[in-house]
Amino acid sequence: MKCLVVLSVVACLISVIKCEKCEKPEVTSSAYVTQDATVLTNVAFTTQFTLKCSNGVKDISLYAECEGKTLPAVRLSADNKYQVSWTEEIKKVRSGDYEVKLYDEESYAAIRKAHRNNEDPSSVKPLAVVIVKNPGVYQGPWINSELLAVALAALVSYAAFSSKSKLLA
Repeated sequence: MKCLVVLSVVACLISVIKCEKCEKPEVTSSAYVTQDATVLTNVAFTTQFTLKCSNGVKDISLYAECEGKTLPAVRLSADNKYQVSWTEEIKKVRSGDYEVKLYDEESYAAIRKAHRNNEDPSSVKPLAVVIVKNPGVYQGPWINSELLAVALAALVSYAAFSSKSKLLA
């Protein structure tokens, strides 16, 4: 019986230690966005970031929310490096800043509860926010080179036949 009590106390202590919150999070990030979409149907967004907590908490499970999509943040290494990736259709992509809001397990559960109860999820404060800058996506020239070549060939042919008919007349 004593062994059972000791095990339950140890389990409670471990659960309390695991639920430690990140205090004053600092995020340093880098991002990649597909620039050339001439042959693509989707644009890829990727951001890598390092999360440092002032109280030394490490190995936090993170979730991200961007443009209404909820995504898992993948831990890359033991140095608190994470990555979030997603794709968008080219028609829906806009240039400018994308806010990636980061949530720990507790705040992510609060967001899910807000969605379930038809409440406003924006009332839940994110742990941190990462900005992904999209300068714009190149979708090709306004006039395709093939169309321009056909137009120039038609213009040269017209000029040649017009000159020939004036010389023979």
